[in-house]
Amino acid sequence: MVGHARAGALAGAALLLTGLLAGCAGGTDDKPADRANPGGTSTSGDSPATPDGRPGSLRLPAALTSQQVDWNSCKAPAGGSEPGGDWRCATIEVPLDYAKPDGDTIGIAVIRKSARNEARRLGAMLFNFGGPGGSGVSILPRLADSYSKLNTRYDLVSFDPRGVAASAGVNCRTDRETEDANRKVDMTPDTPAEEAAFMKDAADFGAGCERRSGKVLPYVGTANAARDMDLIRQVLGEKKLNYFGISYGTELGGTYAHLFPEHVGRTVLDAVVDPTADAVGHARNQATGFQRALENYLKDRGQDPKAGTRRIARLLERIDKKPLPTNSGRELNESLAITGIVMPLYSKNSWPYLTRALDEAEKSGTGTLLLQLADAYNGRDAKGHYDTQNHSQRAISCADSRLRPTAAEARALLPEFRKLSPVFGPFLAWDTAGWCAQWPVKGAHDHPEASAPGAGPILVVGTTGDPATPYEGARRMADELGKGVGVMLTNKGEGHGSYGESACVTATVDAYFLDGKVPADGRTCS
Repeated sequence: MVGHARAGALAGAALLLTGLLAGCAGGTDDKPADRANPGGTSTSGDSPATPDGRPGSLRLPAALTSQQVDWNSCKAPAGGSEPGGDWRCATIEVPLDYAKPDGDTIGIAVIRKSARNEARRLGAMLFNFGGPGGSGVSILPRLADSYSKLNTRYDLVSFDPRGVAASAGVNCRTDRETEDANRKVDMTPDTPAEEAAFMKDAADFGAGCERRSGKVLPYVGTANAARDMDLIRQVLGEKKLNYFGISYGTELGGTYAHLFPEHVGRTVLDAVVDPTADAVGHARNQATGFQRALENYLKDRGQDPKAGTRRIARLLERIDKKPLPTNSGRELNESLAITGIVMPLYSKNSWPYLTRALDEAEKSGTGTLLLQLADAYNGRDAKGHYDTQNHSQRAISCADSRLRPTAAEARALLPEFRKLSPVFGPFLAWDTAGWCAQWPVKGAHDHPEASAPGAGPILVVGTTGDPATPYEGARRMADELGKGVGVMLTNKGEGHGSYGESACVTATVDAYFLDGKVPADGRTCS
């Protein structure tokens, strides 16, 4: 849902919507992927600094650093299809707890497509498409055509981060429990009873994660995922890590650069998470970003953005009082309607779908299209099965952030957030309290550290109309990485991310990855 917005694979969002609404069919297993939100109550699994004071590398046993990768043909991921003969899959063993590198291990699922021009091969390029919680093993083959030029000289590699899908994936709820929560729980509570139900559901979710995934839950934070990336680098035989991070993948990339600056290769961060924001700050940023995108959408339709916003807010108020019927027999409540509005804001190419869905709700009094959009975003297929990206997303973000706002603190945010966005603000304000309520694992920090002195240049790409990771966060990331490290590239445009959407950005990124051409800091693509 919005507050924990999946700010990942922009191309995945476009693929999803094209398939979903071209025929107005039901759900799919692809979706945008990002939440950078709150974090609980026991102990965090993020490992401390090394004995010599360096924050990243721990001395790992040779059994891990020298393990031989057994590449095999890839099986179909859950809910997906086999990627084809050009792809090879493997499992790389990593420590469950990096503070105990000789202890228990977990397997990290990895996928690779070899460079087409072996004679000019530059190495491996590791991708993370966002989430947290997105399965790189599932996403990369579906989006590989977008990176065909890079594949001439790079092996395309991605992975399921710890706690995700085939890498000890976190599981917290059954499909029935998820369906009941989506149907019954008001995510913008207006009464004490609704508020109590909202907070109870949030706590129940965390308790379910602990029951079903308690062993890995303390160790799924971003710092440990970054350590896994460095072990993947070593096992692949790469001196430097070439990396392409999108959305939450930029937070993971910034964390990697901070922990392992000496191992940073050519790195691009696109659709950038603000590294200076805490849980409330991220909610504030997203209220600003989604409202900005909504207003840009309304202007594109020739409507006054303020009047259009008021109209949509009134529609949501009516749905809150009386949910809309749909042709599936399920009802569209306010929370699902907000999610359905959010989904097509990820890409300007998807704006026509939002128009169709809003027109149906306002003119026909039915919510079929908005519900289909919400289902796609929530990972629900036509048979009522939900994927577990939401489970992984919540577990990772709550392991990262130690903030645990109370219901009273969320309530106090409502006036500010309503002013930022009458449509999305109340949901995002309440989300600060509900996302990690009574979480069983203590969060690691208020916000991640991204300073990377000594690293090579990192290209940071921000899009001015990005709804989920607003543009301002890219500038802050470039500044946090440090002088001579963060290189800012501005894309004047709409949507969540820019590679493959902007010809200028795509050409600049390709030149950087393939030829080592670093653009001037502050360049603008329009």
